[in-house]
Amino acid sequence: MPQRRVVTGRSHEPRARFAEELRLLRAGKGESLRDLADRLGWDASTLGKMESGRSLGSPEVVEALDQHYGTSGTLLALWELAVGDPTQFKEQYRRYMVLETEAHSLWHFGVSTVHGLLQADGYARELLALGGAKGEELDQQVEARTGRRKLLEEEDAPLFRAVLAEAVLRTPLRDAGAWRGQLEHLLEAAQWPNTIQVLPQGAGMHGLVSSDVMFLKLLGGRTVVYLENALRGELVEENSSVERLHRAYDAMRDLALNPGESRKFIMRMLEEVPCEPST
Repeated sequence: MPQRRVVTGRSHEPRARFAEELRLLRAGKGESLRDLADRLGWDASTLGKMESGRSLGSPEVVEALDQHYGTSGTLLALWELAVGDPTQFKEQYRRYMVLETEAHSLWHFGVSTVHGLLQADGYARELLALGGAKGEELDQQVEARTGRRKLLEEEDAPLFRAVLAEAVLRTPLRDAGAWRGQLEHLLEAAQWPNTIQVLPQGAGMHGLVSSDVMFLKLLGGRTVVYLENALRGELVEENSSVERLHRAYDAMRDLALNPGESRKFIMRMLEEVPCEPST
């Protein structure tokens, strides 16, 4: 078999390719990072982190770069590929991440923490830091996790339902402001077509009491389940196991507050968050 010809020699990894393109475009214009920052009004360190691959930046800065370089949406397209690239996540999550983007419906139960699709930036940062991430690694993981939120914001977003155990809402962040932001984000996310319900502590024992669970309903009618605890995650695809978990989910959901009552519950939790001292 003849050897595949290298056409451009550029990276095939989306995040690296995006950073590489930024460097090449700036070099082609003969600009320094400071020149670029002055022209766009963005901080030079932000642009430098994007060019080194340490950060993907926001869609706003990418749109500004796209306009500055006259790339007609190409940079934004590369950014979207980088944000959605599952290889930026740890190996055990990668197949799940691919399936998550392919699902037309997502049903979640959270026993202890807010799911990644619902995490505000401050919540994601504290949770990932507890796992040992720090510095640039922490920044990248936070960016990757919070970037997943756009899955629920797209026009063809999957239908999303989440049931949160009361313990999730009774376990605040150390930063009261970040916790307030997380609760406000949940209220914002609990808008049609999304549904968020709260399972009261008084509901008692149920079949999913020990694991976070996500049901991914895929095109063609197949459903897979992702079970996760503090140490590992597991994809369940065998039909009888999926059916058993589905029955447990339905029974647990029958014990939950309805969406309206759940929204009021989250609002009460928000009212209990200490106000930040005025400066």
